[in-house]
Amino acid sequence: MNIQIFGKAKCFDTKKAERYFKERRIKYQFVDVIKFGMSRGELSSVKNAVGLEAMVNTEDEDYPIYKYLASDQARLDKLYEVPYLIRTPIVRNGKQATVGYCPEVWKTWE
Repeated sequence: MNIQIFGKAKCFDTKKAERYFKERRIKYQFVDVIKFGMSRGELSSVKNAVGLEAMVNTEDEDYPIYKYLASDQARLDKLYEVPYLIRTPIVRNGKQATVGYCPEVWKTWE
């Protein structure tokens, strides 16, 4: 397994995801999306796995601007430019991905 956790340092669900993998002694790489963001390739890979709308934090103050963007490409570009619009944690295992705390899916990866 090659686990990557994209999250925010102060996100409760991100901390729970990290704890899930630590308790099972599964190595993972943590990437703080606020500091480092996600590459366009990573965003596209996650979009292909879970869909674009699942990746968006609808609670963010910039969501109304995002909501009215016309194309999926424009929305993906906005997520790239404004990483705090990304819903966390995003957990990737190769081409598979989850958004949010999803231990029932992660268990199938073991």
